[in-house]
Amino acid sequence: MSDDPFGPTILEDPSDFHRNMRERGPIVYLSRYDVYGMGRYNDVHAALIDWQSFESAAGVGLSNFRYEKPWRPPSLLLESNPPRHDAPRGVLSAILNVRALKGLRDNWIADAAALVDELCDRREVDAVADIARVFPLRVFPDAVGIGRTGRDNLLPYGDHLFNAFGPSNELVAKGAHRIGELSAWVMAQCERAALRDEVIDGQPTFGAQIWAAADRGDITYEQAPLVVRSLLSAGVDTTVLGISAVLAAFAHHPDQWRAVRDNPALARVAFDEAVRWESPVQTFFRTATKDIAIGDHVVPDGKKILMFLGSANRDPRRWADPDQFDLRRNPSGHVGFGMGIHQCVGQHVARLEAEALLVALTQRFESIAMTGTPRRHHNNTLRAWETLPITLTPA
Repeated sequence: MSDDPFGPTILEDPSDFHRNMRERGPIVYLSRYDVYGMGRYNDVHAALIDWQSFESAAGVGLSNFRYEKPWRPPSLLLESNPPRHDAPRGVLSAILNVRALKGLRDNWIADAAALVDELCDRREVDAVADIARVFPLRVFPDAVGIGRTGRDNLLPYGDHLFNAFGPSNELVAKGAHRIGELSAWVMAQCERAALRDEVIDGQPTFGAQIWAAADRGDITYEQAPLVVRSLLSAGVDTTVLGISAVLAAFAHHPDQWRAVRDNPALARVAFDEAVRWESPVQTFFRTATKDIAIGDHVVPDGKKILMFLGSANRDPRRWADPDQFDLRRNPSGHVGFGMGIHQCVGQHVARLEAEALLVALTQRFESIAMTGTPRRHHNNTLRAWETLPITLTPA
């Protein structure tokens, strides 16, 4: 295929490209970048869990760390193999598991209610700028332990980071002039002295717990700031996009909004269905560790394979009516958070944030409706909204 998956046409709407790719077979050759592409659910899922054959340590972007120097220290979670991957992953998994997050639940529910109260007098809002970007930046950095000054840096930093996983195109150039300044700010927040010890009721912040793990010897002191950086790199943008996606879905599917109002337990299902349906993280690369036969093709050792998570999440071989946002569906098994040992370690945090916000919204508003033309924000890796104008009708 000669199409450019990082070009503006496909970034605006990848559905036709994904459909054509799936129809061609389990793997296709993307001649523009001399890489392979994989878009069917079963093949993407199998590759993601087979880290021995499809490795992340050579980078989850187009750049191949076997032959190129990374522009920043590689992620200990996303871009390393066992055993180097194991200790940082184990530390964060313990800090961010469902049971450990219970102490934050009541506080986040109260924060969500406060934000929704602020919206009640406005009615017409931008779901991205006024809701989806606001709530994660309000609660997540608090949980990590960073101060309030400069939090807005996290969004352009994350945007550039995810752009940099693709080719060096105009999207990368757009953020290049600030990345030195933004990276320096982020790394400064990862140092022990910059992090608060407590978030609420004596509960240690995520950052404090990471540094405590270094004190115990679970990870090294050199690894600790990189583990904190992993939270700040991927813990805000993806949640912002997931919340944007579920609000967009409700604006187009009023019956699904009513279903959550009638049964708030569906809030988490709605968020996961939105992650499947919209796939905020559209792609990640893997690298073949040997010659791998896939269908009628052999992917040579060292070649990059682009995993199209968004395509897999709408593969009709796996999902009935995949283009429909449907809360009667069980969306578990989607690959929107990845899969296998490199699956998103912060997915429970994102679900808790989304649940708190959605329940608060359903309690106060009878309906969400689109009031203008939404506009996409293009990113080499992410599927994002720039604006999402909506009207909120009070209950």
